[in-house]
Amino acid sequence: MAGSVEQNFAPLSGLRALDLTGELGWLLGRILADVGVEVQKLDPPGGDPGRNLAPLIDGPVGAVSAAWVAYNMGKSRLDLDLSTPEGRARFLDLARDVDFVLESEEPGVLDGLGIGWEALHARNPGLILTSVTPYGQDGPLAGAPASDLELMSAGGAVWLTGDADRPPVRMTLPQSVCWAGSYAAVGTMIAHHHRQLTGRGQHVDMSAQAGLLPALVHAPSFFDLLGENPMRAGGYLVGRNINGAAMRNIWPCRDGYVTWAIYGGAAGRQSNRGMVEWMEEHGMAPDFLREMDWSTFDVATVTLNEVSAMESAIAKFLETVTKAEFLRQAEERRMLGYVVSTTADIAADEQLEAREAWSEELVPELGRSLRFPDGWLKIDGIRYGVSSVATGGQDD
Repeated sequence: MAGSVEQNFAPLSGLRALDLTGELGWLLGRILADVGVEVQKLDPPGGDPGRNLAPLIDGPVGAVSAAWVAYNMGKSRLDLDLSTPEGRARFLDLARDVDFVLESEEPGVLDGLGIGWEALHARNPGLILTSVTPYGQDGPLAGAPASDLELMSAGGAVWLTGDADRPPVRMTLPQSVCWAGSYAAVGTMIAHHHRQLTGRGQHVDMSAQAGLLPALVHAPSFFDLLGENPMRAGGYLVGRNINGAAMRNIWPCRDGYVTWAIYGGAAGRQSNRGMVEWMEEHGMAPDFLREMDWSTFDVATVTLNEVSAMESAIAKFLETVTKAEFLRQAEERRMLGYVVSTTADIAADEQLEAREAWSEELVPELGRSLRFPDGWLKIDGIRYGVSSVATGGQDD
């Protein structure tokens, strides 16, 4: 757990980073902190403006952004005015002795201040500078600002979100910052591996738009292989059937939603069989489902009418069960399914609790502790995570 002695032996203990990022790069520093990097967050005088972004958590000295707290855990903090010669000189002195500098300014801003890649590399040839921007360091959109909605749209995710007969929709919470921060961390670690082999640092250029491509999962390969531009399909899976049948993937149940689909292959046939056997025990499996030969079932060639009849019966049954019942039966019957979790479901998840995935951490700005997801990395039974949140304005 966070704060334990084992934290001293995290995989990247001994490495140091300076974090200049705003919201687009906060998670990058948090991920590095989770694996043992000593991350110092450098904020302008008065603190990071992102502290006041919604949603807010109220505290005795005012409200603080929940996202700011969560993404900046594990970082010490220092107020530093980079608009002054003294502040820039101090920054360059600090950068001489660190392994990483993380930033999310518009391309050219740090260069204009005399503290960009060339200046940093000259003082510290092994330094890795990771820049996270909406569209990368060069190209026609370099320097263009972008909100989460714009990035999700430009990355293609919005086009695939929602129902086919309605306009595209935005996901409920900002996602672009998570994809950008995660893949920036991957790029930073690749550059770190290169440095271990060569001793040379690199400038890692992370485009948030490009970082969203993995979120599309199937769409790029559809276009490359079939020349098709897939449409959003709501709660259905597409592209699995030559007759144009879409397989429902999200189903209402008695207290929410579950995810399950008619699949092919050995695992899919086991999953389909398990569902029908469960329905039969409750007297809700029609004859044609009970008589199906799942050993020869081919999800690619089943007709649209057959899929519709199967899903109609399954939908009526799933409306009678709870999420907890579905999850238990999915495990026992080896069905390919899970529940669609709410925030409350995740907070109460028994498996996460058993895996010690949570940590109670003091938030100085709020004057109390809050429960957070602990570090994501577990090696030999030890979970490596954070032991503090971003605090104060002192040179810790």
